[in-house]
Amino acid sequence: MTVDKGNKLARVVLENSRGSTPATDPKLDTGSQKRIGDQLRAMYDELMQQPVPDRFRDLLDQLDKKNGAKEGSQ
Repeated sequence: MTVDKGNKLARVVLENSRGSTPATDPKLDTGSQKRIGDQLRAMYDELMQQPVPDRFRDLLDQLDKKNGAKEGSQ
């Protein structure tokens, strides 16, 4: 599903639900929750294995230096 289709679907659901009584909180069965959790973990585990780009590492180092200077001056 593309983002546009997903957004369109969300708008249709919201428009159809206006004026009606609010539904109870949606619930997922434990099997669905586990499946979603497993898929999210697999996706983010793969992401976490990727190296941090040098530019990001440099920016983080700069922030650490600034925070160290601020703590030392207090």
